[in-house]
Amino acid sequence: MIFIFLTSGLFLGWSLGANDAANVFGTAVGTRMIRFKTAAIIASVFVIIGAVVGGAGATHTLGKLGAVNAIAGSFIVAFAAAFTVAWMTKLKLPVSTSQAIVGAIIGWNFFAGAATDTHSLTKIVSTWVLCPVLSAVFALLLFYAFRNVLDKLNIHLLSMDSYTRAGLVLVGAFGAYSLGANNIANVMGVFVPVVSFPTLDVFGLFSLNAAQILFFIGGLAIALGVFTYSYKVMDTVGGGLFKLSPVAALIVVLSESLVLFLFSSEGLEAWLISHGLPSIPLVPVSSSQAVVGAVIGIGIAKGGRGIRFNVLGEIAAGWVSTPIAAGILTFVSLFIFQNVFNQQVNKEIKYSISEPVMEYLQSKQIDTQALQPYKNKVFTNSIRLKDELEKTGVISEDQAQLILDASQISYLYIEPKKIATELDKNWFSQEQLEAVRALSGKTFGHHWELQQALQKSSEVWRFKPDNKKNKLYNKDIKTKLNFLFSTFHIENKPINKEEAK
Repeated sequence: MIFIFLTSGLFLGWSLGANDAANVFGTAVGTRMIRFKTAAIIASVFVIIGAVVGGAGATHTLGKLGAVNAIAGSFIVAFAAAFTVAWMTKLKLPVSTSQAIVGAIIGWNFFAGAATDTHSLTKIVSTWVLCPVLSAVFALLLFYAFRNVLDKLNIHLLSMDSYTRAGLVLVGAFGAYSLGANNIANVMGVFVPVVSFPTLDVFGLFSLNAAQILFFIGGLAIALGVFTYSYKVMDTVGGGLFKLSPVAALIVVLSESLVLFLFSSEGLEAWLISHGLPSIPLVPVSSSQAVVGAVIGIGIAKGGRGIRFNVLGEIAAGWVSTPIAAGILTFVSLFIFQNVFNQQVNKEIKYSISEPVMEYLQSKQIDTQALQPYKNKVFTNSIRLKDELEKTGVISEDQAQLILDASQISYLYIEPKKIATELDKNWFSQEQLEAVRALSGKTFGHHWELQQALQKSSEVWRFKPDNKKNKLYNKDIKTKLNFLFSTFHIENKPINKEEAK
């Protein structure tokens, strides 16, 4: 049954391969420097590697935007995004799969009554502007750098042709890897919270966790999309917007690849943080926007006279309409799937500002006087509670989000079997595992209760002061806590509940 629901994710992966993944080699194929079949093989191999090895980074931010909590809902969200992208692909427009999945998730949030995390949404939307601009800047800088180097070297025409082909293959492979690492979150991200596979050992060489198995399946779907339907979009990107020379095509692919890598690399993020530098948000960005930005950058470097603004206008229209169309289609489809086919597309999440929650909020320096009218009331979704908090006029948006997180009722049972089978000894330290084992058999009604119990029993679960030096350490603790919340979550309160001390 799980694989039936995963078909929409495979459809979305196919659509991404037909549209976004094509952009990696679009300029190379459009300039006739690389054959389509060669480009498709290279793109397919490296997009799968990127998805499995580096796909976790951007998935976390997308999950914060809206956590789809029922597999039927995940099916609809992925299907609506896939259908939107496939339709735009049929119109030969290189639209954004990232925008489609974001629109679809927001559509689910509206249907489920779940408040959209505005911070995550702002972060993602800002990259829709930053991505093409940054790609254009890279293309401009690389264009002038390449031109200066080539003028000095005076390479023979035949040798230049050979070097360019080799360069297009190398940067295309890099771009495909970066695309898989960055955009697999769009394909399988909504299934990560609701689908669980046992850890897969691959010939004793390495193992794949549940998320990586999903990413591998999604990578295969992307590869299929590249082979079966990507040529049309490659033609539009490679020659429809601006006629490119082979060297310019190389610069476009390299610029796009760098942008995708910047927004997906956990290793780069760790390096920046460890050196006290500002980190780049790990979010799924649009390869379509990156490649179009790079093509425009080349056009500007050449005076801007050859840019086909009518084609650019059509592409921009696709970018605006994609999230809107995906959101509306998701909302309507969820209604039909729930009421006609009797499928549970979302699970009810309740919120209650109980006495323990009030005490916890006070420890976070939140004035709980304004919350007294809502004490012990039960809210059936986060939007209703958020609306009530806004009526107080004294609760800020950041405080409202903290109150929502604290008051969410989420039962957790620390099952001994799961401690032994699902907690990776290579990821969790021995001290961290011992602290979890000490809570074996206990249950909790809120995420923060488990967090406090762990932090009370062991220093290794405590956050350090919030500064640049400790940012990477605190992020690791937060990631591991979220994994525990997901692993030990149970649907209902146990009949014989042992209260955590």
